Amino acid sequence: MTVSSALNAFKSSKSIVWKSTGRLQQTIAGCIERKGKGLHSGKVSTVKLWPELVSKGRYFDFQPNVIRASIEFAEESPLCTTLCKDGVKIRTVEHLLSALEAMEVDNCRIEIKNSDPGDCDLEVPIFDGSASEWVEAIEQVGLKEATDRCGNCCEKMAAYVNEPVHVWRNDSFVAAFPSPEICITYGIDFRQVQAIGCQWFSVTSLDNSFYSKHIALSRTFCIYEEVERMQNAGLIKGGGLENALVCSASKGWLNPPLRFPDEPCRHKVLDLIGDASLFARFGSQGFPVAHIVAYKGSHALHSDFVRRLSGII
Repeated sequence: MTVSSALNAFKSSKSIVWKSTGRLQQTIAGCIERKGKGLHSGKVSTVKLWPELVSKGRYFDFQPNVIRASIEFAEESPLCTTLCKDGVKIRTVEHLLSALEAMEVDNCRIEIKNSDPGDCDLEVPIFDGSASEWVEAIEQVGLKEATDRCGNCCEKMAAYVNEPVHVWRNDSFVAAFPSPEICITYGIDFRQVQAIGCQWFSVTSLDNSFYSKHIALSRTFCIYEEVERMQNAGLIKGGGLENALVCSASKGWLNPPLRFPDEPCRHKVLDLIGDASLFARFGSQGFPVAHIVAYKGSHALHSDFVRRLSGII
């Protein structure tokens, strides 16, 4: 990282100010390898996570292409977050990035491959629809301080919100308010599906222990009556009762039990953490220090929020 690029990356604005977290940047202590099926493509891919040098941040490695886990490469896509660069697409990155962000893996090379080396449309495996597979793998291998080639460490920076920031689409919104620590308040509204209804979930202290016990386990969900429409749109080719909660408007949950009564709302928080991680740069914290309030959010709206923080929109 050059001095000029670092200064530009951590330049404060009217909305945010960058401060040290008082912690050093970290990376994983060893390699992690997992293989599984993609939710939307149905393709099987292998993902390897490698330790990385300090200030390198998180990035996907699909040789010879490298795509940083950054909002500048986020492309709007239905029902997932997609990174795209030079004709290469990597879909459904949100659960993996959520786990890396919350578990404080600040620097990481993410190698991804599928059975066809010429296929440039890849997808991160869905596993059981939660982030628990990644969290367990990170806990197993452990973390270490990230260093440069000379063994030097670097402080981890975080963006503190100075003034209210918000984005909205129709009756959905994401807003951030100044706060000395991270707080999250998230609401969903599925009144047409009685078993889900209107739910709210709040996080008053986000650390890796709380995340692993109360957020990472929550699974993605869908409405049974919308499955055919999604399939006709070429989505959820790898979807099933083993990797998503499915709820019918008339029959309720088709594959209980839920892990939490408000599991759908908790999963939206999981997604928000993953999408907000795209604000990270040079090994910094991605999730801003603020009280984030979201209602009926989506991956697209989460990405718009990060763009607003970044000054792109």
